[in-house]
Amino acid sequence: MSATLAPARPPLRPYLATTGRILRQLRGDHRTVGMILVVPALLMALLYFIYQDAPRPPHGPSLFDRVGISMLGILPFIVMFLITAIAMQRERTSGTLERLLTTPLSKVDLLAGYGTAFSVAAAGQAIAACLVSFGLLDLQAAGNPGWVVLIAVVDAVCGVALGLLASAFARTEFQAVQFMPVVVAPQIFLCGLLVPRDQLPSWLEPISNVMPLSYAVDALQQVSVNTEATGRMWRDIAIVAAFAVVALCLGAATLRRRTT
Repeated sequence: MSATLAPARPPLRPYLATTGRILRQLRGDHRTVGMILVVPALLMALLYFIYQDAPRPPHGPSLFDRVGISMLGILPFIVMFLITAIAMQRERTSGTLERLLTTPLSKVDLLAGYGTAFSVAAAGQAIAACLVSFGLLDLQAAGNPGWVVLIAVVDAVCGVALGLLASAFARTEFQAVQFMPVVVAPQIFLCGLLVPRDQLPSWLEPISNVMPLSYAVDALQQVSVNTEATGRMWRDIAIVAAFAVVALCLGAATLRRRTT
């Protein structure tokens, strides 16, 4: 007598279900959606007014153009790191993550679902910030603004991945926030925004070379001065994407149940 086989479950169903659940939660959290979509654009507007009356150099970009294009990569990275780390930690403390880990849902499906959902939000954030900057604030770049959007999205996704990884080492939402000065602040200092990376002290330059934000800012600077996409720009984008993949893999490796 032949055994009745259960119908095979579509391999993408757990992943899609997790992604859909997180997107529905985000849609219902209007404050978080507002922070994701509005805050970077408002900060870019603030930056515009800060530099509005600054003297423009006779040759080269204005201060707003030089700093603003870098901030289009930095701001999405910061905001998505913070929101993702807190949201993931909230899932842990509420017991949702604990319950999910008792189901057949794999760690890869779980992390991929979270990563995809927040990456969709990150893409919306980057597009909104770029539209405001180029459309309303007259940010100038030699290259196509579409490349800026692409780099900002990839960098925001990297922020999502690092936020998921950081949440694995936090016990509370407050601890998740405390990872921001540890993970994000050094990258802002060493990414080339304050001092060009080739002018850093010799012992700091190797540290800058292992930080994803350095390559995102470098790619944006390539767009600001080149009319066409360069090989260096594509290399930098690939490195930032590789950082995101590695962070997600490490996040899956550290994802485990927490028993009390």
